[in-house]
Amino acid sequence: MVASADLGGLGAKEGPPVTYDWMRASMLPVALPWLAILLLLVFKPNRFPRAWWILAPLACLTCSIGYVPEIWPSMPSQLDEVLHDLVVALAFGVAAVWLLSAYLKSRFRILNVLGFLLVLEFFSFVVFVFTQDWDELGAEAVEIGIALALSAAVIPAAAGLAGLLCRKRYRPLVLCVGMLVMLLGVWMLVLLPIFLIQTAGNVPVSQVVAPVLVIAGICFGVLLPFLLLSFSNSLFRERLIQLLRLAPELPPVIATRQKELAIR
Repeated sequence: MVASADLGGLGAKEGPPVTYDWMRASMLPVALPWLAILLLLVFKPNRFPRAWWILAPLACLTCSIGYVPEIWPSMPSQLDEVLHDLVVALAFGVAAVWLLSAYLKSRFRILNVLGFLLVLEFFSFVVFVFTQDWDELGAEAVEIGIALALSAAVIPAAAGLAGLLCRKRYRPLVLCVGMLVMLLGVWMLVLLPIFLIQTAGNVPVSQVVAPVLVIAGICFGVLLPFLLLSFSNSLFRERLIQLLRLAPELPPVIATRQKELAIR
């Protein structure tokens, strides 16, 4: 804020700028996403101490995104707000998928991916809606909403394709590299037609590659902490394997034999 008054020859017309951070009238919108995650932790499949580790990547993402302006001081304030809203909404959405993936037990990977998509879209949009100050947002909110919807659709598609690259084998490194490659590929397929339509086919490659690298990097940056959690946590590792169908199905005879040995 800057105080301004015409004092004639008595002094400057504007005083020194003063920075003031406006606080929300209520902290409930910020707390609601965390309350939703805590509610999911009460569900029967998540009643294990290991399930509470889902808060680690979630807290890491939501806290670290606030330090981006300090790392990149020249970043425009509008871009900072867009990045914050997008990352926070996707982070809570992915956390919800990880907690609800116990219910995604289809034998077909495509059905699991569709469930992944529906849960991610729903929770991301709910978090986005409840954490916005709609009195100050206009067209910017629509743009963020479109970017969020596309991101929540691309992430499950890339995850399903990365699962195919693993060839029904649990290989963490291959899965991570495949996820990044598929995110880049799917985003290229999504953004290239948009750029071609807007520019009537005359679009430099750099204008397409740069946005693809940025948005794919954001999506991978959101996914990576949850992937690392799954690699180190047996509960979420089993769910990730089931979600992406990374383990081949056992023949009925072998499966029955293993059950008998387990009972003994």
